[in-house]
Amino acid sequence: MANSNVRRPYKGVFPVVPTVFDGDGRLDLEGQKRAVDFMIDAGSHGLCILANFSEQFVLTDAERDMVLDTVLNHVAGRVPVIVTTTHFASHICAERSQRAQQAGAAMVMVMPPYHGATIRVGEAAIHQFYRTVSEAISIPIMIQDAPVAGTSLSAGFLARMARELENVCYFKIEVPQAAAKLRELIALGGGAIEGPWDGEEAITLMADLDAGAMGAMTGGGYPDGIRQIVDPYFAGRRDEAAAAYQRWLPLINYENRQCGLAACKALMMEGGVIKHETVRLPLQPLRPAVRTGLIEIASHLGPLVLRWGK
Repeated sequence: MANSNVRRPYKGVFPVVPTVFDGDGRLDLEGQKRAVDFMIDAGSHGLCILANFSEQFVLTDAERDMVLDTVLNHVAGRVPVIVTTTHFASHICAERSQRAQQAGAAMVMVMPPYHGATIRVGEAAIHQFYRTVSEAISIPIMIQDAPVAGTSLSAGFLARMARELENVCYFKIEVPQAAAKLRELIALGGGAIEGPWDGEEAITLMADLDAGAMGAMTGGGYPDGIRQIVDPYFAGRRDEAAAAYQRWLPLINYENRQCGLAACKALMMEGGVIKHETVRLPLQPLRPAVRTGLIEIASHLGPLVLRWGK
């Protein structure tokens, strides 16, 4: 499996790839490959697979492996691929991470261990969890700091893990007041913080860029639109980036607040990238009026997704 020739530190737009299903909710691997091709053509600097926005929580272990192998073989080193390997059990997360590295992953993304609404562990156990994963691999680990885990990870604790655990060096911050946390993390961690990143569909992207974010992990429907924000920002043209952010914010907001993970699939189906926008039950498809609103907002902006497959 070829690895990407993009060198670290990784930066830019690394959107989440949806897991593509057919009309019956089974894996559509040909559609999966088309989704990947579109996302690369749309300017993604890299990709992330098997994340929450990929519906990783509805996949069997065998299906995870099929998606992993299909995507990494098809990407064939064109861009770096981050693989989400989250699991509550330390050794299973470590084994998943080893499997991802062997398949050609550039990085793994891992949430702190959690289960349901109440099963959590303390800082010492979290530290040991990430140590176990770090010692099993030689590629970077991105800690996903998101509300879904229900786990408080202070900036000081994250910085300490970056200093003490060899491969813990990327951080996707998508909690309330993300920009303030990014600033504190960078100040406390210094050079150990290789990749402070933005998440949550870029809803706080400008504030996070101003705070020092170097990467954006967004939804997969319009990487070309997100590039219009981050490219001028990193080139020192903040006013241009802010203007682009204002243009794209209605779509970013609509995805984040009205549609969630179904937005990407609806946009891809509308543009002929994939044949079905199926989400796996018990997840529900977008209501027709919500879907119409999404397509109307996107149409005014003209992202590549609406014409790529036509």
